Amino acid sequence: MAGHSQFKNIMHRKGRQDAVRAKLFTRLTREVQVASRLGLPDPAFNPRLRSAIQAAKAANVPKDNLERAIKKGQGGDSESYDEVRYEGYGPGGVAFIVEALTDNRNRTASEVRAAFSRHGGSLAETNAVSFQFDRIGQIRFAAEVADEDTMLEAAVEAGAEDCQSSEDGHEITCAPDDLAQVTEALEAKFGTPEASLLTWRPQVTVPVEDDKAPTLFKLLEVLDESDDVQRVVANFEVSDEAMANLQA
Repeated sequence: MAGHSQFKNIMHRKGRQDAVRAKLFTRLTREVQVASRLGLPDPAFNPRLRSAIQAAKAANVPKDNLERAIKKGQGGDSESYDEVRYEGYGPGGVAFIVEALTDNRNRTASEVRAAFSRHGGSLAETNAVSFQFDRIGQIRFAAEVADEDTMLEAAVEAGAEDCQSSEDGHEITCAPDDLAQVTEALEAKFGTPEASLLTWRPQVTVPVEDDKAPTLFKLLEVLDESDDVQRVVANFEVSDEAMANLQA
């Protein structure tokens, strides 16, 4: 299981669903707002906005919230957010990509740098880490919406590159430019997915020693709690024993 997925599972098991959901809504509506500001307000003619709306709907963001975000993005007085990507290394040499939307680059850079330095890591230059990842579109469905063969067949027909199924659900990947069309095709068959987003997939994963796992997950948690951070991806694997201790 990919490192960032492990982290999300642990956060949810710690009973922080309401806070996590509120922060997720903020991130998704901010992305809708930015996508609207950078293009047309009609998702049919704005691929980025279409993908942002799909991701928000997958997380059950209310329609009214999305409409307000689109209008706010089109308004001249809306906040101006810059897209910033930070790259670095955490405990055990784990590679990190941190994506942010910020109205204050200095504040965000300071927060991210402090998080790494306080938890056994360090920031690197742009593109010093990202070459270890592939940019992909990712769609996730709950396991009960279809069996493995049905989902695989539908994903292939929709133009996806891969489909991995397990008891945790179905994870479909595709080229970034195909995310909207693949999501729409699968949504027509199986309903709204649990997630639809652009993300990064590590080409290889790094095993993390058990004694470094707590510090690694604390770094992930601190980054995830930042108001400016939209997404954190890391290329690690943690042993079952370490996972059990973290979840205890």
